[in-house]
Amino acid sequence: MGKTDYTEKVIQFGEGNFLRGFVDWIIWNTNKKTDFNASVVVVQPIEKGMVDVLNAQNGLYHLNLQGIDKGKSVDTVEEIDVISRGINPYRDFEDYLKLAEQPEMRFVISNTTEAGIAFDPECRFTDRPASSYPGKLVQLLYHRFEHFKGDPGKGFIIFPCELIFENGRHLKECIRQYIVHWNLGKEFSNWFENSCNVYSTLVDRITPGYPRDTVEELTARIGKEDKLLDKAEIFHLWVIEAPQEVSKEFPADKAGLNVMFVPSEAPYHERKVTLLNGPHTVLSPVGYLSGLNTVKECCEDEIVGKFVHKVMYDELMETLNLPKDEIKAFADDVMDRFRNPFVKHFVTSIMLNSFPKYKTRDLPGLKTYLERKGVLPQGLVFGLAAICTYYKGGKRGEDEIVPNDDPKITELLSRLWETSDIDKVADGVLSADFIWDEDLHCVKGLKELLADDLRLIEKNGMKKAVETIL
Repeated sequence: MGKTDYTEKVIQFGEGNFLRGFVDWIIWNTNKKTDFNASVVVVQPIEKGMVDVLNAQNGLYHLNLQGIDKGKSVDTVEEIDVISRGINPYRDFEDYLKLAEQPEMRFVISNTTEAGIAFDPECRFTDRPASSYPGKLVQLLYHRFEHFKGDPGKGFIIFPCELIFENGRHLKECIRQYIVHWNLGKEFSNWFENSCNVYSTLVDRITPGYPRDTVEELTARIGKEDKLLDKAEIFHLWVIEAPQEVSKEFPADKAGLNVMFVPSEAPYHERKVTLLNGPHTVLSPVGYLSGLNTVKECCEDEIVGKFVHKVMYDELMETLNLPKDEIKAFADDVMDRFRNPFVKHFVTSIMLNSFPKYKTRDLPGLKTYLERKGVLPQGLVFGLAAICTYYKGGKRGEDEIVPNDDPKITELLSRLWETSDIDKVADGVLSADFIWDEDLHCVKGLKELLADDLRLIEKNGMKKAVETIL
């Protein structure tokens, strides 16, 4: 199959599995279903990367999508034809800057990891290239500003995809810092502020990447070797905090894709953290101490599955402010993802740093539920008791239980459990303001219910205790 001749409109910082399995797949679909007609030039953001492999394959690679979609199993392999070429700015800096001279270039998209959006005062404007991603971007923007003599119609639309809340605001602040640090002048600063737009985005798709365990079977399906073979779940969501007119230029939402242009990403960020990460955090210790090992097993277990459903639908869903049908649809999608037969998501990996996770993912919902309903959410409190019990250590069958968290937290729990006094355990956990940034005794009834749940688990074991609260 030959290459399609699209117009180069997108500069993409990053060539990794996520961008190829998410953003490039979205642009490829948008090309097929609208008149977007855009190709992507990939810029390698670090010195050692994969653009040479990408260029050797003429920008082509295959994507294996697997998962459950509306209750049906999906397992597809498609060749993605949207990347025109890749550039290594560490070797070909002039070619990198020439991207800024192309009049039809319009979008900049990045995923340089959470650490990528950072201001580094050691970066110099004369570096070829600047080491940081925002530094490289400013070099490109300045070259465009000069080449087009400050033409206000030649600004960029910038979509960062790094997993940081308000990633657009953070990137914009870094750009401003470099403009000042490098003395690039008021005219350039005004052009950037008035002609370029940096929009925060929320991205969501599990992308395991190169499928080592099934590569032979997939290669046989494709009929040739693909060094950039990528794998992702079927679910995808891209929330872009931008005015609706931006979608006229980037019409991914018109291609039947789960792409949304919204006034604020905040409620969607809250929805993801609450309904995806929140249940994960409490189902993991409950499931593990019930003898289960993966998220899928937990969701399909007769008892633990009901616990997960209770936490998700009866408790956490009640704490969100989006329309009910929208929240329900997202929760249903999450349950499909949890039951994905193609992804083995071990609960032990989720239990890393359980207390800080509970603080950000579940505690806000617990408080909101209490405020709205006048009673504590039984499943969320039980989940905290399960975390406390897991941190007691000991054994599960032949397996040693070794909690992995801040030593200060694991030492505290170890000391509390040594007292053999359930009330002291509940009391000590709730008063640990170095964990919660507050004393949780202020949450009415929490100490008593937590202690009751701890006693229930101690007396009956996890599985019977779960059955009791259900």
